[in-house]
Amino acid sequence: MKYEIEACVGSIESAIEAEKAGANRIELCDNLFEGGTTPSAATIMFAKVYLKIDTMVIIRPRGGDFCYSDIEFEIMKKDIQFCKNMGVKGVVIGILLEDGRVDKIRTKELVELAKPLKTCFHRAIDMTNDYLQALEDIIECGCDRILTSGAENKAVDGIENLSRIQEKAKGRIEIMVGSGVSSDNAKLIYEKTNITHYHLSGKVLKDGKMTFRHPRVSMGSTPEVSEYQITITDQKKILSLKEVLEKLKYD
Repeated sequence: MKYEIEACVGSIESAIEAEKAGANRIELCDNLFEGGTTPSAATIMFAKVYLKIDTMVIIRPRGGDFCYSDIEFEIMKKDIQFCKNMGVKGVVIGILLEDGRVDKIRTKELVELAKPLKTCFHRAIDMTNDYLQALEDIIECGCDRILTSGAENKAVDGIENLSRIQEKAKGRIEIMVGSGVSSDNAKLIYEKTNITHYHLSGKVLKDGKMTFRHPRVSMGSTPEVSEYQITITDQKKILSLKEVLEKLKYD
């Protein structure tokens, strides 16, 4: 296999759809509109029941930045221990210091705690104050993989940085590209960066089942999220990406 597709999913239903479409692995999250937070214990348990492909679980106790309190760090450690007990493939982590550097002390502690699970350092790297130094710090911490958009909001805008980090990594760590990755830009991303690992949500909104819809009440504060719509992974988006990747000529 010359490439891998990781689907970022916000529910078991989406995970099942991603597997059906041919994803190699899932990143299991909650709250995708906040960039993903740790899913519930039951969700992690049912991923093991319903899926045959590997599951990576994001360990992120809240939305917002990646500088965590002592209590939040303890929560992260407990969540990692639970994931180990459930036998998932790995965990996805990211901790920064106040000045924008990788928190190497805490990251190393989580990596050691997670073993033998795989560890991926997520897009917190894109918010560091020195992108390429962060790569070296993450390698030093012992992570197996980095998810990055090249220090830009969307991967297509970070192609130059993605090319640099892929070259500098030199096989010491796996680089996976994410944020806005699709069948429309995967060929360009590969040709410019030589990265063969792709991460996407492939999500769409579908109407929920409720026929009564209260016109004045909203449960959340995010305008783009409606209580009467559900986020689900669209098989077609993963299948389209897979079709593009199948046609590429890999080095």
